[in-house]
Formats: sequence, C-alpha cells, structure tokens
Amino acid sequence: MGSDSSPKKWNLKKQRNTYLQWFSLADEDGDGRLTGNDALKFFAMSNLSKPELKQVWAIADSKRQGYLGFYEFMTAMQLVSLAQAGNEISQDTISNADLERLQPPTMEGLAKKLKKHSGSKGESAIVACHPAESPIPASWFNSKSGKKIPLKSVTSIVDGLKKSYIEKLRPLEKTYQFQDFVSPLLTSSDFDAKPMVMLLGQYSTGKTTFIKHLLKTSYPGAHIGPEPTTDRFVVITSGPDERCIPGNTIAVQADMPYSGLSSFGTAFLSKFECSQMPHPLLEHVTFVDTPGVLSGEKQRTQRSYDFTGVTSWFAAKCDLILLLFDPHKLDISDEFKRVIGSLRGHDDKIRIVLNKADQVDAQQLMRVYGALLWSLGKVLNTPEVMRVYIGSFNDKPIRETAAGPLGMKLFQKEQDDLLSDLNDIPKKACDRRINEFVKRARAAKVHAHIVSHLKKEMPALMGKAKAQQKLLDSLDEQFAKVQKELHLPPGDFPSVEEYRELLSSYNFDKFEKLRPKMVQGVDDMLAYDIPELLKKFRNPYD
Repeated sequence: MGSDSSPKKWNLKKQRNTYLQWFSLADEDGDGRLTGNDALKFFAMSNLSKPELKQVWAIADSKRQGYLGFYEFMTAMQLVSLAQAGNEISQDTISNADLERLQPPTMEGLAKKLKKHSGSKGESAIVACHPAESPIPASWFNSKSGKKIPLKSVTSIVDGLKKSYIEKLRPLEKTYQFQDFVSPLLTSSDFDAKPMVMLLGQYSTGKTTFIKHLLKTSYPGAHIGPEPTTDRFVVITSGPDERCIPGNTIAVQADMPYSGLSSFGTAFLSKFECSQMPHPLLEHVTFVDTPGVLSGEKQRTQRSYDFTGVTSWFAAKCDLILLLFDPHKLDISDEFKRVIGSLRGHDDKIRIVLNKADQVDAQQLMRVYGALLWSLGKVLNTPEVMRVYIGSFNDKPIRETAAGPLGMKLFQKEQDDLLSDLNDIPKKACDRRINEFVKRARAAKVHAHIVSHLKKEMPALMGKAKAQQKLLDSLDEQFAKVQKELHLPPGDFPSVEEYRELLSSYNFDKFEKLRPKMVQGVDDMLAYDIPELLKKFRNPYD
C-alpha cells in the first residue's frame, strides 16, 4: 500500500469502543460469549466465503474454547478487514499488520441494526459479563451433587465439562470416596485455571533461572545459587502487583485451583507460596518452581511433607512437565527416581531439558547426551525415546569457546523448538482439559468397580478381618478378576502397591455396593455427552 493512500491512524481506544458496540449486537444473550450460532449471523454481513470465515474463526478461537470473548472477537474483525483488503487469512498476516491503521471491515446492513440496538446495552454490561469474570458456573459447584443444570447455561466446552462433572461424575466420586484414593473433588477454579508448566530437577540445574529467562525478569521471592536455594514450591502467576502470597492463604482462595493441596497439611503449606506479578506471558501460562530433589536420606527424613505426593498432585494439573538436568548432574538418585515414578500416567506431558550444555565441549556433550538417555531409559519405562532439548537456558551469552559454531546453531534451534512447544500450551489448553477429564472419568469408573468388588467379596457375618486381609494380600488377583469380568482396559487400573497401602486403613464392609445406574451415567457421558459437546462447540463453519 503506497504512502499517499495510507489510511489515518485509528485510535486503539476508538477501535475498542466501536468493536464493543458490534460485540454487544452480535452477543444476543449478553453473556460475553459469542457462540457459533451468533457468529454465523453476524459474520455473514462481511460477505466472505465459508472457507474464509472458517479460517477466521480457527485463528480467533485459537484456544478452541468454542466461543469468542470480546478480545477474540476483535481479532476476528481485524482478520475480516484484512481478508476484505485481499490479504491471506493467517496468523502471520495479523501479527505483521499495522493494526492502528487497519480500518473496521465492511459489514452489510450493520449500520441499520446498530441504530435499532443502540442504547439497549452499555459497555459496562459487556465488560461485566466477560467470560473470565462470569460468576454463574462457579455457583453450580455449591449446589447439591447431581443437580440438573439448564442447557442454556452452557456456553463453552469448559461449561459443558462442568455440567457433566456435577451431574454425572461427581456423584460417582463421592459415593466411592474417589477423593480419598486418587484426587480431591474438582472445583470451578480447576476447570478455569490457566495452563501450568512445572519444572523438576535436582538442585542447581537452573530451574529458577529458566523461568527468569522466559519472563526476561526476576519474580518476587526468586532465589538463585549453587546450593539448594529454592526451599519451597512456588507458583508464578499473573496479578495486579508484585507480591508473595503464603500457601495457607492460597489454599483457601476459591478463585485459585490449589484447594486440593490442603490435604498435605500445614507442614507443606508453610513451604508453598504464590508469586504474583503483572506480565504478558503469565496472562496465559502459570509456572511451578519446585525445590531441588535432594539425594540420600535428606529427601525423605528432612522434608516434613510428602514431596512425591505433592509433585504427583501438580503433575495431574500441569500441561507440561520439564525435567531439568545439567552435564555435571546426570546421576538419577533413588529419590529422583521416585519423583519421576510419581509422574506415571503423564508421560505425554514430560519434556527433558539438558541445561547448561555450553559448560562442556562438543565431544563431551555427545557423551553426556548418551549417558543421559541411558540413565533415563532405566527410569522411564517407555519404549519410545523421550524428547531431549539441549541448550543453555539463561540470560548469559552462550560460551562459544566450549560450544563452537556448530553448538551455537544447535542450541539456538533447540531453544526455538522448546519455546515453540511452550507457545502451543495455551492453544492446546482446552484439548488438554478434555483429555484430563476423560482420563479422570475412566479412573473413577475403575475405582468404583474395584471398591464395590471388594465389598461384594466380604463375608456377611463372621471372619471379616481375616477375609479383608486375604483380599489385600491378593489385590493383584482381585484387579485381574475385575478387569476380566468387566472387560476393562488394564491401562486404566491404578498401581496395586499404592492401592494396597491406601485400602489397608479402610473397612471394606463399609464400602458402597455397585450402583449400575450411576456407572452407566458416566459411560453415557463418555460415549455421548462429550462427543456431542465437542460437536456443538466446534468451528461453526465446519
């Protein structure tokens, strides 16, 4: 576009106000969420083709939530404007566009509709209904378990998952005490939480430095040194100001997804804190910095809480788990092996990072890489080789004397790959949430079958203690029996040893009998409700 015909700069505040009016008109039910049906009517005024509008929606709803909030709507309108000007509809096009000079798209018949609509809804009403602040779904969790939620209240995939959980899955979990065996009951904040990335590793492998490198600044409460400096679990999240919030306070905040950590007691909560700061990256992702895994008896005896249990809890909530190593700390101690073992079932989330790789030369690096894979092969019982990112993830320039020109290129490519993996997290967050929800439903169903089977095997009158001990001793056989009778996948069953330890403190006779109707409800949810939900909130132009 030549400089003579260049449009005048369009004030961003003016843009926002104009698009707020449009959004208010498009969002017919006024809930701050533009769903597929609303979009079909409004976007039709642009006169773009169906394939073009399909691409517009795909880019605007990059998180695959099934709706457009106000800011996603703005992105969609900017894409429509670019498409009308003959530009290709892509993420690069909007990233490189001069949005201040970009005029609003031409929407046929919009002016007439705006005249009709004017005055019916103000800006404050729209902002108050922004989905991130919508209080309605949170109140569902305070209602009676199994209570029916009206279908019209469901305006996103996450809302649909909440509805399914409250109506069908939570009653099953409560009946068979799933929260005492596997995972605490979910709250509204668990569904609404931002994606999380947890960093694990032995001390001084560069976990805190890695987070600082990504944020390009320090965060409140960050400590770095060659000795074990991070002595607590720190959640780094966005907030209006820079401050540290103690663990006991975070655990009782309804809008934060950490209430489940209360089960680890005050000993853990005193070693847990939340570091808040305003940062654009933290608007989309939360980081979890962890204490370095110690070696020897220190790990077990000097920590007053269940370190492995806490890492396992976070692993279930996280979208990505980074295991950090450095070339001088390749040895995987028994304690670190136990921590890695606690990540069982989350193999798809694990990424290995060989940090500080510029501290050795190219020949040594080759040997270090081989040794690391060999060590991991004995701990991670998977036939596939884990993805290992090699680099030096800190703010210092790479030591070219050690790395050499080839190493410099390699480190840069590896860093770009890892950053690309991290950038994809918010886009995959909704898919991950569905995946974790289905995984939880399957685990709850298997748990219900195990518990009800143990109850059924107990004698009616005499010899109960002896019968219970016999069942505990032959728990692996009981698991096999349940699996064979009900044709359940072996991969859905928990660890026999862990369950044996948990079951030993329960009276099997007090467990609930199997309620086929309740289990059938969860089966129907997995077979029909969730596929229907995904179909309802897919790209409306599919």
